Amino acid sequence: GQQQGEFPTMAFKIRTSKYRHIFCDAPKPEECFTGFKLSTLTGDQQYIKASAKYFAVALFGGGGPIMVGRHDRPGRYEAGTSSVVQGHKGAVLDFDFNPFDDAMFASASEDTTIKIWSIPDEWEPTDEKGLAKKGEPLEESLVDLVGHRKKVTLVRFHPTASNVLGSCSSDYSVKVWDIEKGEEISSFGEMGDLAHDIIWDANGDQMATSCKDKIVRFMDPRAGTVSSTIATPHAGVKSVKLSYMGDSGKFLTVGASRQAAREVKIWDLKNLSEPLTSETIDTASGVLVPFYDNDTGVLYLSGKGDGIVRPYEFEDKKPYLHRLNDGFRSTAPAKGVCMVPKRGLDVMSCETTRLLKLTNNQGVHPLRFIVPRKSDAFQDDIFPDCVSATPSHTADEWAAGSSKAPVTMSLDPRQRKDDIGGSKKKFRTVGTLSKELDEAQKRVAYLEKKLKEAGISAD
Repeated sequence: GQQQGEFPTMAFKIRTSKYRHIFCDAPKPEECFTGFKLSTLTGDQQYIKASAKYFAVALFGGGGPIMVGRHDRPGRYEAGTSSVVQGHKGAVLDFDFNPFDDAMFASASEDTTIKIWSIPDEWEPTDEKGLAKKGEPLEESLVDLVGHRKKVTLVRFHPTASNVLGSCSSDYSVKVWDIEKGEEISSFGEMGDLAHDIIWDANGDQMATSCKDKIVRFMDPRAGTVSSTIATPHAGVKSVKLSYMGDSGKFLTVGASRQAAREVKIWDLKNLSEPLTSETIDTASGVLVPFYDNDTGVLYLSGKGDGIVRPYEFEDKKPYLHRLNDGFRSTAPAKGVCMVPKRGLDVMSCETTRLLKLTNNQGVHPLRFIVPRKSDAFQDDIFPDCVSATPSHTADEWAAGSSKAPVTMSLDPRQRKDDIGGSKKKFRTVGTLSKELDEAQKRVAYLEKKLKEAGISAD
């Protein structure tokens, strides 16, 4: 029985969320990265990608130059002075950082190849004062992946297996590579048209692609076959972007309605016949890109061509998406946006997410999303364990059928053992092996000469 003066429990339904008051202040000019002239190529790529230590942006110029900046060195980049990565024969469309090595990234080019690069430790395009620093260009890639017949448009690293990369091309194929061996694991050649997006699920057992032919395909990446599809998730012609909602078994598509309104839909991977929910956002013209933070359940929607980042919270029950607040608004439109891995964040300032926003002519703006807290202690409730820089299995193990969740780590500074940069991986490639062989042969010749001089037979 209810006591007098007590309200029925259903009277007030205020949804509580730890992230409801999440906010992002406009970055100060001295926190931004400026001075570079961007590549004029357009496409379905994000135009910017980041590891916990570096970020990459494609520049204007011959040979597909890529500006690789350090998060801890904001300031002015200067063409001709600052270090640049340059080695393709055509413009670079997309790139992606290795989740287990912050200094390694793949670049996809109009020249039909994918190159794998490793940034040297002393890399510093801008110095501590934010001024351009003289440096040598990086022109030698570790590996070249050759196999696509036309330009390579999108690349994505595998989330749990070391050295596995997915790619798609305007030859209408999707390929999965072992980058250390420099060879294909699988290839699917029937995309039907240009791919809009290519993503891995949380464990890397499945891939999903969206395409200009309006079909979303779910693939077995080990075999290069399609297991299921969504025929027309969105009726409009805009590019469709995708996201797996962690390991919830739910899937998100972002696209446009027939009336060109931007909309978000949540699907159940076990039943793709119709969406669980559909939400109209607005009628802006740019493509909406989703960034889902698996640890916290917060989804950030950022539009290409507008200055708004909208935060939502995902809950695995109706109505699935809850708008948190107004998010971040600015008058500078974004050309592209990317998310910085969790282990690169300033957790002691309660920074729960950092998005890097690339603008057309105002450089790169770091957008830090912060949950306000009064205490100076580590806030374990808003920082659950996150994905670490340790792979769960090798490329061979994964290709043979190994299925594992990501290896996680604590973000508590007192418990963290990892190097913030993710350790540099020793890469045994054809190039490094032939160099080692060359050095060994020189050494053998030298030793044989010494033996001969001493009058000793080497046989």
